This record gives sequence, C-alpha cells and structure tokens, in this order.
Amino acid sequence: MRMLVRREPFVREVAAWRNAMERAFEDAVEHAGYWDQPASWTLALDVAEDENNYFVTASIAGINPEDIEITLNDNVLTVRGETAAQAEKEGVEWHLKERRYGSFQRSITLPTPVDADSIEATYVDGVLNLNVPKVEEVKPKRIAVNAS
Repeated sequence: MRMLVRREPFVREVAAWRNAMERAFEDAVEHAGYWDQPASWTLALDVAEDENNYFVTASIAGINPEDIEITLNDNVLTVRGETAAQAEKEGVEWHLKERRYGSFQRSITLPTPVDADSIEATYVDGVLNLNVPKVEEVKPKRIAVNAS
C-alpha cells in the first residue's frame, strides 16, 4: 500500500530563497569597509532532513566547543561564536592571510516545528553536527482504513 504525503515545495523554495538573501545581505554588510574592526563572518551550513529530523552541519575547525552558542527561538535556529585572531609577530611579512577570525553567526528558519528539548549537538574534528527532531504532530501519519 502506498502512503500519500503532502509536499509543499513552494514553502521550501521561499525558505531557501530567504536564507540565501540573508546570507548575501550579511556578506555585503561584512565587506562594507569596516576593515579596522575585527571581522564578522557568516557561518556556512549544510541542512538536510528526513521524516523525523533535520540535520545541520557546520565546519568550524579550531573553535573551542564551549565557545559555540546554539539557540532556538520561534523555530529560528542560531549558531554563533567567536575565534581569536593569531597574534601578530614582529618583523613578519604576510604573503597570504585567508583564515577567518572574529565573531560568526548564522540563523536559519526551520520550515516545521521542532522539539527544542531533544536537540543534540556534537563537535568532532572541527565539525559541528546538530540533530534537530521534528515534533510528533508534523510527522506524516498513516491512517488505517477499516473495512466493514
């Protein structure tokens, strides 16, 4: 027997577009000429889902896990933290300096309600993984047909 699942691709498209626009705006503000202040950068995320969970992954090597703050407010998941700049060495000429430092933050709106109390975060080898369970009422339900 096949199960019918209602899909709302437009909602996902709008959410993806909104996240892309937020990221573009944050990048534009970041490069607006504030070179004398510590850098602020947008954290790149991978977000996937299955029937029961959202999976969020971020590469943030070199950051102490205690310095990572993860919050969920009105279905908006926010990951923020800060990395320290390497101390400048006297008499050293830089040829290339691409590593990011300063504060970072990324917020995404999840398309369905989630169980905030069951979110799990792990940090292994510089990769942050979040397992964000969906609430029971948004999971697809199978309805049995009773024959008389």
